[in-house]
Amino acid sequence: MKALSLESTKKMQDLQARFAGLRKLEMQTQSDYKANDQSLRKIESYLSIANRVSDALESLSDQLFRDSLREIERELTVALQEVLEQPIKLVAEASWKNNAAAVDFFVERDGFKEDILKGQGGSVANILSIGLRIFALAKLESKQNQMFLVFDEQDCWLRPDLVPRLVRLVHKACHELGIQVLMISHHDREIFEQYADKIYQLTPGMNGVANVECVFERDSFNG
Repeated sequence: MKALSLESTKKMQDLQARFAGLRKLEMQTQSDYKANDQSLRKIESYLSIANRVSDALESLSDQLFRDSLREIERELTVALQEVLEQPIKLVAEASWKNNAAAVDFFVERDGFKEDILKGQGGSVANILSIGLRIFALAKLESKQNQMFLVFDEQDCWLRPDLVPRLVRLVHKACHELGIQVLMISHHDREIFEQYADKIYQLTPGMNGVANVECVFERDSFNG
């Protein structure tokens, strides 16, 4: 009888231990259920407004994009008028094609459109090309990007008497934005001396190797 009593006691203890384990598992399951239920409710709440949020973000993105275009229009219209001294205006028309933004640029004069690639013998394209590059670089994070631009004969279609005006604008804009510029030009170097820190002249050399000579250096550049 004594051995049977010990065996029954052991079984009872085992059952109590199993019950305690199952009770602990039940409590954990209930806790997980509540947590999952709260997460599910949050997801359902988000999904109920997801379309509105998506539409709002798309509208905001579109507005910011159009605001940037208006800024480009204003700034480059000023540049065109200062360099060319003509009553023309840059117009940028935005559209969406295949879920991507597309922009068409043209010049407006007295309410009539002019192709920027055909009008003014290419001088409009010269100015806009420079302006758009400066604008794009200025919008980047300066700590993660080198603020440096190279303009390879971007004054090629401008008359020599108009080049100084373009150089002045580039010098002013890039100085204010902290952008270093290297300009390559076929025009006379005297045009650039008022604004350049250094001017190098390249001439043909032996075996097709160009000779590079510093022909101008501003005194303040060394200081």
